[in-house]
Amino acid sequence: MEAHASGFGRVLLLSFCVAGIWAAYISQGVLQEHLSTKRFGPDTKRFEHLAFLNLAQNVVCLIWSFIMISLWSRGSKGGAPWWSYWSAGITNTIGPAMGIEALKYISYPAQVLAKSSKMIPVMLMGALVYGIRYAYSEYICTLLVAGGVSLFALSKTSAKTISKLARPNAPLGYGLCFLNLAFDGFTNATQDSITARYPKTSAWDIMLGMNLWGTIYNVVYMFGWPQASGYEAIRFCQQHPEAGWDILFYCLCGAVGQNFIFLTISRFGSLTNTTITTTRKFVSIVISSLLSGNPLSTIQWSSVGMVFSGLSYQIYLKWQKLQRLQKKRKAT
Repeated sequence: MEAHASGFGRVLLLSFCVAGIWAAYISQGVLQEHLSTKRFGPDTKRFEHLAFLNLAQNVVCLIWSFIMISLWSRGSKGGAPWWSYWSAGITNTIGPAMGIEALKYISYPAQVLAKSSKMIPVMLMGALVYGIRYAYSEYICTLLVAGGVSLFALSKTSAKTISKLARPNAPLGYGLCFLNLAFDGFTNATQDSITARYPKTSAWDIMLGMNLWGTIYNVVYMFGWPQASGYEAIRFCQQHPEAGWDILFYCLCGAVGQNFIFLTISRFGSLTNTTITTTRKFVSIVISSLLSGNPLSTIQWSSVGMVFSGLSYQIYLKWQKLQRLQKKRKAT
């Protein structure tokens, strides 16, 4: 009876995590698309300073992580020092800025799809630079994802979707997304190195360190000289308060989403978190297509299916590997 209650409790907690991640990041996606495509006020101006979203997100997450550490990690010591995140902070500032900037040139579904292909640069670097040999099944996953993204990029985008973009330019938009992935790869590798050197580093410590340096770099970039774009972004929000509220809610969604991701990884593991976030991306594309007026052609829907088939197969392969490891541990 106790085991049944415990199992039911885990199902409830998992449902809570899924609902939290989906609600936070789908809402953030809607707000991000809204800010990049909408014309605000009677003067019908666009919010051109999308990099400002990163600074605002850094500041909110910095405050959030500081509060969480103050509440829950008062006695913990031995984590990574704040200065150790300086290099990861650089790539974590440049990468997301490129990803958001891409929304001026390609649609939100195209951006989500391109950013879902993180495995492609990872495998290319591994095979070409480090000589890593991958299984045929892993190449199948990569081919499905790469083929789906390529087919989507080459297919014709609807005139309605193009009309909402600030400066339509597919090659530039996809290029920015793939540069974003490359910088994210360096960021993740640096974070792994930091946690290996300082095993007692918590998720909140990482969040605090990364957002501290992100805030510093973005403040310098956006307010470091009189004509910097940050001043224009502030003026735009003063003239169009609706944009300011959208930015605030966008940042809060990101901070809340981080909470649910940390909770999911700590209770259910990274594989479960990957599954939830992957399905969330698919739902984001569907919502963007149906609610935000970004109609996709039959070929584009087929492309989306190819990408998420590849990602789903990759999750299945990881699950199989995890099962084999667990059997070996039980045997020993």
